[in-house]
Amino acid sequence: MASMHSRGRGRRTINEINMVPFIDVMLVLLIIFMVTAPMITPSMVDLPSVGKAAKQPDKVVQVVIQKDDSIELMSDGSTHKQTLSNLAGAVKASIANATEPGNAAVVISADRSVKYESVVKVMDTLQRAGVQRVGLSVQLAP
Repeated sequence: MASMHSRGRGRRTINEINMVPFIDVMLVLLIIFMVTAPMITPSMVDLPSVGKAAKQPDKVVQVVIQKDDSIELMSDGSTHKQTLSNLAGAVKASIANATEPGNAAVVISADRSVKYESVVKVMDTLQRAGVQRVGLSVQLAP
């Protein structure tokens, strides 16, 4: 009988990582993503469009809301403090002095720290009074 010579230990340790389970998991994930991707509807936001004004306003009346929610009306180079209840009448009187009252615009400027609710109240007051063109003044970020 021939004798068998063993070299050291009978089994050697393998110094490699078994990649088969990793590949199996990745393929399963790939299939899941491929199946679910067509089912996901992209979120579409229907943004409003703005057209250019055909004619520039004849007169611009500016309503300024200060930090303490006080309201100032700037028209024809003069500034007058107003209350919310008197604002609509003062704006309409100021617009009536324009050459074409229907083509006058009102711009609302508010301090950054003013609550959004205060701005909306002013806009609502002006629109209820029948002011046609109301806009907001913003500062572009640098």
